[in-house]
Amino acid sequence: MTRGSLTTFSIANDVSKYFAIIPAAFVGTYPALNALNIMHLATPQSAILSAVIFNALIIIFLIPLSLFGVPYRPMPANRLLKDNLLIYGLGGFIVPFAGIKLIDMILVALHLV
Repeated sequence: MTRGSLTTFSIANDVSKYFAIIPAAFVGTYPALNALNIMHLATPQSAILSAVIFNALIIIFLIPLSLFGVPYRPMPANRLLKDNLLIYGLGGFIVPFAGIKLIDMILVALHLV
């Protein structure tokens, strides 16, 4: 249960982080990739730094989940998959967008980038 939940969250988390890193890394070479900058992060440097900081912080928050686990509830497999995708998949996709944008705003406000 826990392994599947963490894997679902991790994959969704990585996909959303790519929306911060890829446009920032390649916008100089391929200006069309700026269309993928849907978070409107301040600079390429702040985008990459925000993604790295977010990744470090999310690991800290995932440790208790991995240690204590996800509670087992007897239910059909399709219902379990739907619940995991809704909670950990959608959460793993939305949380990084908000977290990376917030970190980017903090870095810009503190003039660290």
